[in-house]
Amino acid sequence: MTSRKTTAEPVEKGSVDEGAPWMRGLHADAGYLLYRLGLRSGQLFNAALQRSGLRLRHYALLRYLATVEGAAQRELSQELGYDPSAIVGLVDDLERLGFVERRPAPDDRRRRIVALAPAGRGFLRESDEVARGVTDELLAPLDAEERERLHVLLSRVAHAGGE
Repeated sequence: MTSRKTTAEPVEKGSVDEGAPWMRGLHADAGYLLYRLGLRSGQLFNAALQRSGLRLRHYALLRYLATVEGAAQRELSQELGYDPSAIVGLVDDLERLGFVERRPAPDDRRRRIVALAPAGRGFLRESDEVARGVTDELLAPLDAEERERLHVLLSRVAHAGGE
C-alpha cells in the first residue's frame, strides 16, 4: 500500500479551496463549480417552493408556458431539457392543481397542447418573489455589477450550443 503525500498551501478561510487538498483540483474546474452551483440553486429553490408541493422543474415548466400560447409535450421536453417521460408527470401534477390545461392544438384537433391556466399565472406572480429571494441568497457574495456580469457570462455559455 502506498500513501500519497500532499502539500497544502495556505488557503483563505471560507474559500472554495479550504478543506481537503484533493478538492482543490475540482474547485479549479469551472464545470464542477457550475454543477455545484446548480445543485445549490436547485436545493434552495425546492426548499422555498416546498409549501406549494412543487419543485423547480414545475416552476421552470410554468415559466416557459408563460412565454408561449401553448406547447406540445415534445416541445416542453426539448426546450427545458427534460426527459419526455418526466414531462408527462410534471404536466399531470400541474393539471391536477389547475395550473395548466391540455387543449386541442389549433392546427390539429387530434394533437394536444399544454397551456398555462389563470391559476398558473397567479402562482407564477406569487412565486416570482420566492425566485428573487433564492437568487439573492445564492448571489449574496456578489455586488450588483458582479451579478450582472455573471448573468451575461452564464447566458453566453448557456446559449453557445444554439439552445
